[in-house]
Amino acid sequence: MDRFSFLNAAHTEFFAQLYDQYLENPDSVEPSWRSFFQGFDFGMTTYNEENPVEQIANFASNNTDVSLVSDKLQKEFNVLKLIDGYRSRGHLFTKTNPVRERRTTSPTLEITNFGLSSTDLNTVFDAAKAINRQPCTLQEIIAHLETIYCQHIGVEYMYIRKPEIVEWIQKKLGVNDNQPNFSSDEKKSILNKLNQAVSFENFLHTKYVGQKRFSLEGGESIIPALDALIEKAAEKGVEQFVMGMAHRGRLNVLANIFGKSTQDIFGEFDGKDYDQEYFDGDVKYHLGLTADKVSSTGKKININLAPNPSHLETVGAVIEGITRAKQDKYFPNDFSKVLPIAVHGDAAIAGQGILYEIVQMAQLDGYKTGGTIHIVINNQVGFTTNYLDARSSTYCTDIAKVTLSPVLHVNADDAEAVVHAMSFALDFRMEFGRDVFIDLLGYRKYGHNEGDEPRFTQPVLYKIIAKHKNPRDIYMEKLLADGVIDNTFVKGLEHEYKSKLEVNLEESRKKDVTIITPFMKNEWKGFEQVSDVEMLKKVDTTFPIAGLTEVANAICNLPADKKFISKIQKLINDRKTMFFETNKLDWAMAEHLAYGSLLKEGYDVRISGQDVERGTFSHRHAVVKVEDSEEEVTLISSLEGATGKFNIFNSLLSEYGVLGFDYGYALANPNTLTIWEAQFGDFGNGAQIMIDQYISCGEDKWNNQNGIVLLLPHGYEGQGAEHSSARMERFLQLCARHNMYVADCTTPANFYHLLRRQMKTTFRKPLIVFTPKSLLRDPRVVSTVEEFATGTFQETFDDSTVNKEEVKTLVFCTGKFYYDITAERENLGRNDVAVVRIEQLFPLPVEQLKDIIAKYPNADDYVWAQEEPKNMGAYSFMLMNFDLVKWRLASLKAYAAPASGSYTRAKRRQADALRMIFDKNLYR
Repeated sequence: MDRFSFLNAAHTEFFAQLYDQYLENPDSVEPSWRSFFQGFDFGMTTYNEENPVEQIANFASNNTDVSLVSDKLQKEFNVLKLIDGYRSRGHLFTKTNPVRERRTTSPTLEITNFGLSSTDLNTVFDAAKAINRQPCTLQEIIAHLETIYCQHIGVEYMYIRKPEIVEWIQKKLGVNDNQPNFSSDEKKSILNKLNQAVSFENFLHTKYVGQKRFSLEGGESIIPALDALIEKAAEKGVEQFVMGMAHRGRLNVLANIFGKSTQDIFGEFDGKDYDQEYFDGDVKYHLGLTADKVSSTGKKININLAPNPSHLETVGAVIEGITRAKQDKYFPNDFSKVLPIAVHGDAAIAGQGILYEIVQMAQLDGYKTGGTIHIVINNQVGFTTNYLDARSSTYCTDIAKVTLSPVLHVNADDAEAVVHAMSFALDFRMEFGRDVFIDLLGYRKYGHNEGDEPRFTQPVLYKIIAKHKNPRDIYMEKLLADGVIDNTFVKGLEHEYKSKLEVNLEESRKKDVTIITPFMKNEWKGFEQVSDVEMLKKVDTTFPIAGLTEVANAICNLPADKKFISKIQKLINDRKTMFFETNKLDWAMAEHLAYGSLLKEGYDVRISGQDVERGTFSHRHAVVKVEDSEEEVTLISSLEGATGKFNIFNSLLSEYGVLGFDYGYALANPNTLTIWEAQFGDFGNGAQIMIDQYISCGEDKWNNQNGIVLLLPHGYEGQGAEHSSARMERFLQLCARHNMYVADCTTPANFYHLLRRQMKTTFRKPLIVFTPKSLLRDPRVVSTVEEFATGTFQETFDDSTVNKEEVKTLVFCTGKFYYDITAERENLGRNDVAVVRIEQLFPLPVEQLKDIIAKYPNADDYVWAQEEPKNMGAYSFMLMNFDLVKWRLASLKAYAAPASGSYTRAKRRQADALRMIFDKNLYR
C-alpha cells in the first residue's frame, strides 16, 4: 500500500508555501523538512509548479531512507493524514442524532490509528498550516478539527473532484470553525420562527384532535432555516424561489413561511366546500401557493410552493421544470436568480428512483437550473420502517455523491446549526451553481399521521421521543442562560402568535366555504378555464403561405460554408422539393411548419425526450451535425422575423423524471409549446405516475392548467409488444369532463393545426397525440401547402371518396388503421363501405359524428374498427361514449400483450381484423 497516498488529498498551499520558504531560506524550515526537500531537489530534475503535491507525494512514496524521511517528518506526514481523516470521515463521528445513538464506525479518529500517540499531543507541527493555522500543538490541531467536523454539523465533501471546490469548502468551514455566530437580534428571530412552528402544531393538535396534518414536530428548525434562507437569498439577488416538498410539515411551511391565511387552513380542516365549482380540490397538505415577500432590507422575492400528490418525490422533477421555465423566461443570462428548493423525507430520498433521474439532470444543458438546495427532513422512520430496513447506503443522502454534491448532516435540535448550514448551502449554490444537500436529523413526534400508533413498531424510540424537549424549548433555555432573552420575551411571543390563531379560527368558522388561492396566478393572467363544450369549438389556426414559405426557406437550406453527410444533404433537398415543387408535404414538414409559424407569432417552443433532435425514426432532424466537427446546426433558428425561441434537447434515458420536468416547465410558461416525446409510445409507462397524478387531474385537484404535449409513437407494424402500442386505452380511461385532449391524426396538415391550436386557444389543456411510425414516409400521408395555410383542425374526417347513397357499412376508426382499411377496400372493390376517421378521441365530437351518420341514409351496418386487441385501444372508451348507433367490433381478440413478437403472426392477426370489417358474419 502507498504509505503517502494521503498526500494527494492534502492542502496544496501547505506544500507549495513550505517548499517556497525552503527555496528562499533553507535554514528557516524545520530540519526534518529541510532534509526532505534536499532529497526532493536531488531526486527531481524539474519542479512542477502546477502540482507540487503530486511530485512530493510520489517522491515520498518512493524514498523511504531515514536520511530523507526522518521520524519528525514522518510525524508531520501522520498529522496530515489525521487532518485528511477528519475531513474525509469526521462526519461519521458527529453529535447529529438527537434521539438515537448513532451506529459505530471503525476505524475511529483516534490518533493511534494515524501513527501518533499521547506523547505527541504537546508537539508543535507545521502541518497545522494545512488547516490555515500557524504551527501549533497536535492537541490544538485536534481541538480545531473536532470543532469543525465532529459537532452538530457533519460535512461530506472530500469525494468532490474539483480542487477549487474542495478548497472553497475548507476555507468556508474555517470561518468561525464551522460554528454559528449570530447577533442577539438574529437569535431572537430564530426563536420567533421556532415558536411559530411549535405553536402552530400545538394549536392544530388541540383544536383538531386526531385529524391528519403530518406534523413537523421534531423538525421545526427547518422553519427558521427557510426564513433565513429566503432573507439571505433576496440579499444575494435571488428574485424567485421555487420549492417542492411532500406532506410532512407542509401546512407549517405554508402558514409560517409562505404566509397562507390560517383562516383558509382552518376552513380546510373543518371540511368546508370550496368557493369554486370548477374543481374538486385535494387534501389540505397537498396544496400549493404563490406569494410575494419583502426582506428586512426591502428586497422583493416571489416564492412558490408547488402542489403535489402523495407520490412523495415526484414534485422534485416538477419544480426543476418550473425553475427552468422561469429562468428561460425572465433571467436567461443569470440562472442564479431563481432558486429551487427540494424538501425530502429520509425514506423517500433513499428509496425513490426518480431522485436519481432528477440529480442526473443537474448539469445537463436542457435541464440544469443553476443548483438546487436539497433539504431532508430526516425522521429516521419511513411510515413504520426503521432506517436500517429503509436503505443499504450509510446515509439517506448518498444519492448526492452521483453529482459530487456536498452534504451537511445537522442536528435538528440545534436551530442555530441548522440556520448556519442553510447559509453555507446558499453560498455554495450561488458560488458554483451546483446542488447541495442538507440532512436535517430529527424525529417524528407522532406516527405516520396523528391517528397512528408509532409504539406498535418503535416502542423504545418513542419512549425517548416522549421525554424529549422540542427545539424551541431547547433553544429558549440556551438563550435564557446566555442572557439574550428573559421569560417575558418567550411568553410574549407565544401569547401573540396563539392569539392570532384563535382570532383566525373564530373568523374562519363564520365562513361557509374554503378559498383556494391559485398557484402562479401571475403566469396565468389572460387565460380562462373552460368546459369540454368550449374545448370543441373551432380555433383559427391559419397562417399565410408567405409566412410558411419563410419557414420552409429556413429549414430547407443548409449553411453553404459547412459540410454535411450526403444523407442529410439529400433529406434537406427532399424537403425543399416537397414544398417548392411537388406540393406534397409529409409529417416532418408539418412539424417544422407548425413550430416555425408559432415562432413567427412570438411563441416559444421547447421539445425534449430521448433522441428528439433527430427523432427515433430519423424523420425530424431539427438539429443536424457538421460532418467533420459535429458542430450542431438548428436550421429553424435561422428563421428571420421570429421573436419566439426554439429549444430542442435530447434527454437523458429517463421518462419519469423528464416528463415531470417538462410538465413543470409548461406549468410555469403557458406561452411555450412544451413537448415531451416518447421514443416509442409505450415508453410512457415509465412516466405513468406523472400522467396519472399530474397531467390527467392537476386542474381538477389544484386548479392548475397545463398545456404539456405528449407525442407517443403508435401503430401496429409487426414490431412486437413494446414497439406497437402507446396504450391508448390508459389515457382514454383517464379522460373526463374537461381535463385533456387526446388525438390520433392521419394527415400532416391536421397534425400541424392541432399543434397550432394548442397555443392559439385562450386556455391550456394537456394534449396527448398518438403519432405515426410507418406513416412518416408513406406517400399517401401528405398534405398540400394550401391545407396548412387555410385549414383548421378537423376532429373528424368524413369519407369523401364514396357515393353516400350506396354505402351499407359505415366504419369508424382512428389513426394508421384508416390506411390499412382503405387499402383493403380498394383491393376488394367494395364501394358500399365508407370509412370515417375520428381524429380527436377526447373530447369526443359527438355532434359532428351525428351529422356524418345522417349523411348515410342506407347504412345499416356500423363498425368500430381498431388494430389493437379488444381489451386495448379505444374500444372500451367508445362503448361508454359512442351510443349514437348500434355497432359491432372489428379487432384482434383480447390479449395479455399488446402485440405478437412474430411478424408473420402479427400480420395474420391484423388481416383477420380487416376481414371482419368487410364480412359481418365473422363478428365474434
